[in-house]
Amino acid sequence: MSSEPRKDHPLPPVGEGQGRGKKIHMLSNAKSLRSNQTDAEARLWYHLRAHRFMGLKFKRQKPVGCYIADFVCCERRLIVEVDGGQHAEQAAYDRQRDAWLRSQGYTVLRFWNHDVMQQLEGVLEQIRCAVEPSPLAPLPQVGEGK
Repeated sequence: MSSEPRKDHPLPPVGEGQGRGKKIHMLSNAKSLRSNQTDAEARLWYHLRAHRFMGLKFKRQKPVGCYIADFVCCERRLIVEVDGGQHAEQAAYDRQRDAWLRSQGYTVLRFWNHDVMQQLEGVLEQIRCAVEPSPLAPLPQVGEGK
């Protein structure tokens, strides 16, 4: 077998093959965000970390596609975002981002920093409602699901 490259394959399209650099940059960004979390993120993280919240595993500042989610529970496909004032000016970007995340099967919850700081119990209750099955959901009928 020859060690020369095969000539019957075209070169990758422009931009392909550069993903490794982007991934390293994104991981570096996520690490920086974890090191510089806001007071609201730190407060919510205390309750979500180490399986403290309903026994679920949450990760913080986790890359999901080309975005970094503040908190993600992969098991329940839930992303929780804690937004500061800058998000008021980037609402269109957040809508586009949330739409893409939902298209990947995630539920996205957004809370303002001041809600986390002043109404933490209400925030945790909304997260609980998002991860628990609805009591109003119909139970499967006998014989269904076969």
